[in-house]
Amino acid sequence: MCGSTCSIMCPPRAQPVRVFFARESPVPAAYLEAHATGRLAESIRRSFRWMRKCTMCPRMCGVDRMSGEKGTCRTGRHAVVASYGPHYGEERPLVGRGGSGTIFFSHCNLFCSFCQNWEISHGGEGSPVPAETLAQVMIRLQDQGCHNINFVTPSHVIPQILEALPIAVEKGLHVPLVYNCGGYERVSALKLLNGIVDIYMPDFKFWDSETAGSVCDAADYPERARRALREMHRQVGDLVLDARGIARRGLLVRHLVLPDGLAGTAHVMRFLAEEISVDTYVNVMDQYHPCGEAVGAPHLGRRISREEFEAALRNAVQAGLRRLDDRHRHSVFLEF
Repeated sequence: MCGSTCSIMCPPRAQPVRVFFARESPVPAAYLEAHATGRLAESIRRSFRWMRKCTMCPRMCGVDRMSGEKGTCRTGRHAVVASYGPHYGEERPLVGRGGSGTIFFSHCNLFCSFCQNWEISHGGEGSPVPAETLAQVMIRLQDQGCHNINFVTPSHVIPQILEALPIAVEKGLHVPLVYNCGGYERVSALKLLNGIVDIYMPDFKFWDSETAGSVCDAADYPERARRALREMHRQVGDLVLDARGIARRGLLVRHLVLPDGLAGTAHVMRFLAEEISVDTYVNVMDQYHPCGEAVGAPHLGRRISREEFEAALRNAVQAGLRRLDDRHRHSVFLEF
């Protein structure tokens, strides 16, 4: 069998594409039941207790965010929103015809040196919003026809999201919630979202701890991400679509291919296939370009090549993954 660095690779056997459709009418958003039973209220209470000595994410800063203190995420009592609106650049099961209702939160708990949303994550562009305003944003996106509410970079604002949900539910919110994160999570914090979040969409950025430590000062990222993905899949399972092909519930994983194999793509794909599910919906992404501190840096200072991206797709297929994002099916199954 050829090694992963071999420039000549035999074509993998194409796996059948499996599509998971809900058998009945659309699955109700999970948080509706959580609100009705009081589980949502309990998660709100617990999350705000944590904020008094914040341990929401692996940084474990221990600051009193309820009193306005700020740790690594530089976010105090209220979430900071940079922008919101229908987004049509997400994966097809999220976008449909109406778009994904994205809410971009400012700041981050990871701060990758190459972040492509630098002004938001590092610069902190945006405005603090109370729970009532955040709830109104959700309703506005739903009213515009968005198929879901897509929280982008939510790890550090879990309490604020939870706080806004009952208000939004009382105003008629009913579309699925998407937790769109970088993968640097605490499992205990994710358990606050059990039965509340419908769709988890984490990145799996790096397999190697040395790379993670160098790029985002988080050498524990690979292990944290592995634990998080196991918990996310335990909660929601594989991605399920409704009759229109719109995601209703489940796990969708993103993986950005980096130059010179820095993301450890082959290892990530094997992990997903062997320890999560061969039916994990995976988007292998080719859009890396140098931003922020990566401009001019060794290795990260260039775009990836076509050959590097094709190798990444082969890694996914050879690992046995059967649900690659459909924008890449032609490349994987026909060209190789």
